Amino acid sequence: MSPRIRFQQAAWQEPLITDMGAPGQRGFALPPFDGPTAPPLPATIARREPLDLPELSQPEVLRHFMRLSQMTLAHNVAIDATVATTTPKYAPIINEIMARTPKLTELHPDQPFETTQGLLKLLWELGECLKSLTGMDAVSLQAQGGAHAIFANVLIMKAFHASRGDRDRDEIISTLATHPANPAAAAAAGFKVVEVPIGPKGYVELDVMKAAVSERTVGLFINNPEDTGVFNPHIDRLAAVVHDAGGLCAYDQANANVTLGIARARESGFDLCQLNLHKTFGAPMNLFGPAAGVILAVAELGPFLPKPVVVKTETGYSLDGDRPHSIGAIRAYAGNIATLVKAYAWIRALGEDGLREVAQTAALNNNYVQRRMTALRGISVAFPENTERRLDVVRYSLAQLKQDTGFGTADLNHRITDYGLPAAWASHHPETSPEPLTLEPTESFSRAELDELVDVYAQIVEEAYSTPALIADAPHRSAVARMRNDVPEGARVPLATARLMREGRPRTPAASATFDDAAP
Repeated sequence: MSPRIRFQQAAWQEPLITDMGAPGQRGFALPPFDGPTAPPLPATIARREPLDLPELSQPEVLRHFMRLSQMTLAHNVAIDATVATTTPKYAPIINEIMARTPKLTELHPDQPFETTQGLLKLLWELGECLKSLTGMDAVSLQAQGGAHAIFANVLIMKAFHASRGDRDRDEIISTLATHPANPAAAAAAGFKVVEVPIGPKGYVELDVMKAAVSERTVGLFINNPEDTGVFNPHIDRLAAVVHDAGGLCAYDQANANVTLGIARARESGFDLCQLNLHKTFGAPMNLFGPAAGVILAVAELGPFLPKPVVVKTETGYSLDGDRPHSIGAIRAYAGNIATLVKAYAWIRALGEDGLREVAQTAALNNNYVQRRMTALRGISVAFPENTERRLDVVRYSLAQLKQDTGFGTADLNHRITDYGLPAAWASHHPETSPEPLTLEPTESFSRAELDELVDVYAQIVEEAYSTPALIADAPHRSAVARMRNDVPEGARVPLATARLMREGRPRTPAASATFDDAAP
């Protein structure tokens, strides 16, 4: 399909829902309650004033959220292969229906295990599937997302070394191209981060890793493929270098979509790994949630996993919390159940062969888009010395386009929304390639949709060279005008809640400007 040149996004001047409605309006009337009255809350925790919630009718609520949805380029209306490194893929609607069944939502996590055998069996089977996909021996479903699981893996490494009396290790190695959550988790746990550089081919070379390890090495945290789409062919030898120094290896498999059924963490030399079910396994991102991370480990590290874990016994299934070497619970109960159910359904629907086809199709789509994108004037692939095919994503560089026209990644992102596509992800690490732009066409997109995506970029590149005013003043047909990155920090107070916005609370006690003092 050719670019949607007549696309026009709705631009409702919609207020915050907290500023709508009027006292006494109701969308739902609760039936009278004639049961026993609960004892009053202690004064120390009881609310002194009524909760200030908006009061609206059902039609007002429906119109409000429908209008907001019309100003969002979500997956159900847009080709969001531009939202790279998030594994943008179709989340089956039927799985949403299953996760919302009262048979699941009416369960209480404190119910006796004998009354939740069906759910516990599902969770156990999910863990077995993921163990098979990674080659690992033990699994925990507790983590609330990728970064949460990474942090837990840091704690597992710490507990493992402590159990051996090896308390002098205080350095965790990561790479410049690895997802930033990895070095951040290590630093948050109190470790020194040794961030090794990547070579001209976009990955860490063996001699660089040998120079980074020492008797102080706790372990290595790394993606493969990295967030550039580059696969490190030396990954097992990198792990061996760390092991020879007495360290452990953790595999951030946020980019596992392209390795499903093809490459496993165990054979790559890893002791720990983490999977993001809300990305790779068909559960929706929903603005970075509801996330679910899974931690997998070799048998030697299994006792250190967060508790409880789902176990199969002679009489059925239960949650095992009697784990003396565990790092402890990292959240309440067994995990983000709704997302775990969706991921289980996705895996069972595809089966072993289908999972492998997911990876193969994602790689095929990515390389198809790469061939077409690199034919456009001013666009190249980052790390040109690496002529190997990229896997799940491609990190492009718009440096030549910027040099020729003055327009770079941010400018193209302003313009692309005029064609009904979300702005593209730039990079976690812009210093590794100038004017970065990253795309991730997963298995969910047809060839026609991929052609539309590239045709839009071709149109915008042509505009940059021939009619620059269209780029300079973009967006023209989007729901919101161009964001001014020079305004918020200098004049407008970033306010995270509607209450703070209404109050106009300054950022710090010393600040004098309020929300209404912002520059135009």
